Amino acid sequence: MPYIINNECTNCGTCEPECPLEAISEKGDKRVVNLSVCADCGVCADVCPEECIAEA
Repeated sequence: MPYIINNECTNCGTCEPECPLEAISEKGDKRVVNLSVCADCGVCADVCPEECIAEA
């Protein structure tokens, strides 16, 4: 199951460079996960300082 970033995202950008598939990008004032690219590895959730990334 892919990961999603909730509305608590502060757009710090910590997750984006950690994604091995480049599935995370900036959209508006937060980061979003491209669900068709996400491989459910969980690296983004592990590094998120706001703990706002979880399985969909």
